[in-house]
Amino acid sequence: MAGILNIQVKPTIGNKELNLKKIEHFIKKYSDKKLDLVVMPEFFSTGISHEEFINNPVDENGGDTIEFIKDLATKYNTNIIAGTVIEKSEDKLYNTSFIIDRKGEIVDKYRKIHLFNYMGGTEGDRITAGDREVVVNLDFGKVGLGICFDIRYPLHYNKLIKQGADIIVLPTAWVIPNEIYNDSKMFQYAQEMWIAMNRTRAYDNMVYVVSCNQTKKVNDNISALGNSLIIAPNAEILAEANLDECALYADVDLDLVKYYRQIYPIANID
Repeated sequence: MAGILNIQVKPTIGNKELNLKKIEHFIKKYSDKKLDLVVMPEFFSTGISHEEFINNPVDENGGDTIEFIKDLATKYNTNIIAGTVIEKSEDKLYNTSFIIDRKGEIVDKYRKIHLFNYMGGTEGDRITAGDREVVVNLDFGKVGLGICFDIRYPLHYNKLIKQGADIIVLPTAWVIPNEIYNDSKMFQYAQEMWIAMNRTRAYDNMVYVVSCNQTKKVNDNISALGNSLIIAPNAEILAEANLDECALYADVDLDLVKYYRQIYPIANID
């Protein structure tokens, strides 16, 4: 069994120190558990702010933000998917997840491939798309990476399981317009669609899915949906958040992935 901690927060724009302390607070709170993997949201240290992204990118090694996360990995003896930060490399900006092992070493990093350029989204105006799917072999299992809008691309998930992923992790800042957020019926529909997408990706690929979202109001135009999830390969929801800042914990049985894939050889089907 592997222990997964999924941290859902509302980052405060312009206060990285507070945001990082909040992440450590939840890891410390669950430090009596078996922590094999900790996941945090997209833009966990900055919040959703174009000004923060442009003016405060990290370097290729992750800067002081990732140094802090590396220290947490060693302090709490856990592997960490460091949500995302904006990384600057050769004058280009990338939306990047850093994968850090228990020794505090950067194992790999994943640069978001599918940028949000639709329905008013302008991510591609500032950010360069990544060009490589990433599956990392950690000490408890193989973890594939997606970021936020990647969930709209089923073949992305399929490529990850073909590389052997047991778990697919999706740091996200999944937001909706405030007119939907403030309408109970429309908000419920947005929640249901979000949950359905995640359950479908898990079931179609016979893989654990860990989706880690921001929550609550971002600005006068948008709010984060919350509803972070840990989902089993049979689409069972093992843990689910509402709109509170919180952490979800679940023990996952990776032998279950092997069992289901013996029955349904999904990775061998095109």
